[in-house]
Amino acid sequence: MGSTMDCCEDLGASAISRRAVLLGGASFAAWAYLPKFARGADGRDPRLVVVILRGALDGLATVAPIGDPDYAGLHGSIALSSSGPNAAVPLDDFFSLHPAMPEFARMYRDKQAAVIHAVATPYRDRSHFDGQDVLESGFAGPGRVQSGWLNRALEGLPKGERVTSALAVGPTTPLVLRGAAPTVGWAPLALPQASEDTAMRLVELYSHRDAALASALKQGLALDKMAQGDDMKPKPGANGAAVMRLVARGAARLMAADNGPRIGALAFDGWDTHANEGGPAGRLAQLLGGLDGALAEFESGLGPRWRDTVIVVATEFGRTARINGTQGTDHGTSTIALLAGGAVNGGRVIADWPGLKPASLYQGRDLAPTADLRAVMKGVLKDQFGLADRVLAESVFPDSGTVKPMQGLVG
Repeated sequence: MGSTMDCCEDLGASAISRRAVLLGGASFAAWAYLPKFARGADGRDPRLVVVILRGALDGLATVAPIGDPDYAGLHGSIALSSSGPNAAVPLDDFFSLHPAMPEFARMYRDKQAAVIHAVATPYRDRSHFDGQDVLESGFAGPGRVQSGWLNRALEGLPKGERVTSALAVGPTTPLVLRGAAPTVGWAPLALPQASEDTAMRLVELYSHRDAALASALKQGLALDKMAQGDDMKPKPGANGAAVMRLVARGAARLMAADNGPRIGALAFDGWDTHANEGGPAGRLAQLLGGLDGALAEFESGLGPRWRDTVIVVATEFGRTARINGTQGTDHGTSTIALLAGGAVNGGRVIADWPGLKPASLYQGRDLAPTADLRAVMKGVLKDQFGLADRVLAESVFPDSGTVKPMQGLVG
């Protein structure tokens, strides 16, 4: 069962979110403005999208270890099955994917998607707020950190001509991309629900103080208008899953542009499934369907850019291995990370499986972590953008020298 603290925290988060929420649980989080990477012999122009699922995803329900003899008994009525109505999609002879994710299953078959299972950040308590801070800050524990690992990764990139025209106006910048601008001409800015008039006044203000930033904002507003076309307006009664697709559609439109951002971050809220989680159908299935649709929107919207793209989907921690009395799962430890994109070395579930026997569970309740999420992020950053091990260990993820980049994630 979740602790009293967990329950109180959930109620507070639903009433007044600590972080901005747009369009009922899905939002542009922030956009980053990078150097135009020197084209190599292969002509790559890499892109990276980090998708944060806030609320703690049930990894055992999303990529189910059906081959583990203890799985079905622990997950009870919400356990996936390899047969019957809404059967899970086999990924190999041990793991199966939730049936609400047919697009991810197709990408997996095309070797453009992969799963890392039994993965966790270094955080071992179960507070959403602290867990999200660790996930986004890149530090080993929660604290008063004012910058995120993705922003610090930007600072480690090589100097060069910068893309300054892809400024998107959106909600408050998440911690993962928060920090000081690495160089002149890089324009990290998010305007919470800013109107066009407000934005234009900012352009006028900065035109006298910082011409580069003013130019970035002005051109970014034009791109933001492009991303907010008629097909980006939510239909009356649109649910959270439909809105996830809309947000991804706009993000892909921005990132597909020649002068668009090479790195972006999105946040999808609502993954805290304490009650009525559902198995192959139900609440979690609806959420996963929205995520699946969002990944498909990136694939179609990025067009030829998809070939050089990696999308990383991560969450602050997992959920309990055993369901609770309200047919849900409580705050746990280990979970999954998902990779998708044309640059992914996919078609694999990467796992050092710890097993689900009582003696193998972390603190007797959770899937035990056997992989560090920082190793996943390091591997992607190293392969996509050439960041050095030293920069990753000292600057991007401080004091993580013992955590080596996971190799071979990018093809």
